[in-house]
Amino acid sequence: MQSPTPRVPQQPAATRTELDARLTVELASVVAGARRRALRDGDRQTDTAHLLHSLIESDPEVRTVVGDAPQVARVLGYLVQRSIGYGLRWQGSVEDSGTVPVVRGADADVSRWSPSAVTAMEGALQRADLRGDARVRGIDLLACLAVDRESRAVEVLGRAGVDAALLAGRIAEMSRHVSQG
Repeated sequence: MQSPTPRVPQQPAATRTELDARLTVELASVVAGARRRALRDGDRQTDTAHLLHSLIESDPEVRTVVGDAPQVARVLGYLVQRSIGYGLRWQGSVEDSGTVPVVRGADADVSRWSPSAVTAMEGALQRADLRGDARVRGIDLLACLAVDRESRAVEVLGRAGVDAALLAGRIAEMSRHVSQG
């Protein structure tokens, strides 16, 4: 559900400095690209669709798990259309699926992220921790984007014919194989 005003912060989140220190170089580039895309599109916040767009453009592992070349092209096509088509209805609203309480850090830059994007980034940090890795990878972020059924990223994936639940399942299966091997 898209709400015009964000909910009241309930607990501190990771600040930008803490977050950036945990990202791989590639994922830091993805996050920077998503921030630039949001600014260029005139959006108030960096949302999950911005993150998805930047991930797919930058991360070969993410493209592989999303699907074959025609599938990836369809997803990118919908993402490109966001500023000229159906995404216009998102402008002026805050992406907030309401799946978890809104959390924000003291860092002003993190507060320019949608609550759903913050939740996805924090989930990606937790995935890295569970794996015993100090660094968050793009696949961690994609996994967290795919599980929020109310997010803009999942809406884009669905419009492009990607079943987000199946995608999340493929990522979980990949993670199990990596941890066992």
